[in-house]
Amino acid sequence: MFFHVRDLDVRAARFDLEIAPGQIDYQDGNLRQARALKTAGKAELVTGALGEIRVSGHVTVAMEDDCDRCLETARFLVDSDFALYYRPVDEGYGDDKEIDSGEAEMGFYEGDGVELNDVLREQVLLALPMQRVCSEDCKGICPVCGQNRNQRDCQCQTAASDDRWSALKELAIKGERKKN
Repeated sequence: MFFHVRDLDVRAARFDLEIAPGQIDYQDGNLRQARALKTAGKAELVTGALGEIRVSGHVTVAMEDDCDRCLETARFLVDSDFALYYRPVDEGYGDDKEIDSGEAEMGFYEGDGVELNDVLREQVLLALPMQRVCSEDCKGICPVCGQNRNQRDCQCQTAASDDRWSALKELAIKGERKKN
């Protein structure tokens, strides 16, 4: 759904949609939509601001990604309200220059308006956790043998070694050899 500035100048646009998996490109590795995304809200022009669009509403979607620790499927539920503001780039906004704190929370659009799928992609990505894990107690993958430690414990020793002392270890080994 596209919100055109000239249409928003007449009246606010309301939306209540279900978007099937695959219709929004999240452009984030293996991140994928598990079920239909549900959203409702409105888009409107901000009074007194030239071409500034406010898109607000609610989004609910189940997302999946690879767990950062074990690479199994991790599931996340996004269920949040949003209120995002967009200014046109052609009005001098969005150029590479210093911005004030109010503009730090502002998005920019090119052309005649804002695409709802772009707004929803941004909102979903912002709502996801930085570290995506299948569970808080995920044990991850063994760095030695590659076994998923959630499925089976391995017997590998993963003691950390400090390479700065390796030269001294070599001297100790050579000293023991001379004694024998």
